[in-house]
Amino acid sequence: MVAAGLWRKGCPDVRDELRRVEMNYVGFDGKVHRGVLVVNADVTASVVRIFTKLFEERFPIRRMEPMEVYDGDLDASLRADNTSAFNCRRPDQINAPFRESPHANGRAIDINPFENPWINLRTRKWSPSAKYAERTEGKGKILEGGLVWRAFTEEGWVWQDIKVPDYMHFDTGYPSKPFQGPIASPATAGPSAAGQSIPAG
Repeated sequence: MVAAGLWRKGCPDVRDELRRVEMNYVGFDGKVHRGVLVVNADVTASVVRIFTKLFEERFPIRRMEPMEVYDGDLDASLRADNTSAFNCRRPDQINAPFRESPHANGRAIDINPFENPWINLRTRKWSPSAKYAERTEGKGKILEGGLVWRAFTEEGWVWQDIKVPDYMHFDTGYPSKPFQGPIASPATAGPSAAGQSIPAG
């Protein structure tokens, strides 16, 4: 994580709290794939429950790779339509102060960015694309009241907690603090139907 620039001076001191959650997901090709989300230990059980529901309902996810695959480059991950979580973002890509950022604390997840874009606060344009900005039914899209929205909000997560549209984004609150959802997770979440968590290193 240090080598990839995901953690550096100024980032929240949460490295020991991060877990790699490995789990199955259904791809856009209809096949089962294995993915990884790096999240804070206090949300691991919640994340596993959420993605178990999405897997069982066969909600499609394009890919699910940790941010080190993209050297911490948010824009590269968005262009790849990558579902991701922890990222202490680069100064030119930051949306909140490091220590308060849900992503930098491992308590935020972006899902299918291409199908669920956001308005970039620096450019005032849709990112990574405006193609699916309209909130209508569609493959891999997140809609208020829909499957993904319900799976997260029932666990105490918040959808697009920002002043501009950010349809891909769920977090557990801003500024980020230990998760106190309906069922707080133990620090060492074990295997489940969807996945297992191990220290992120």
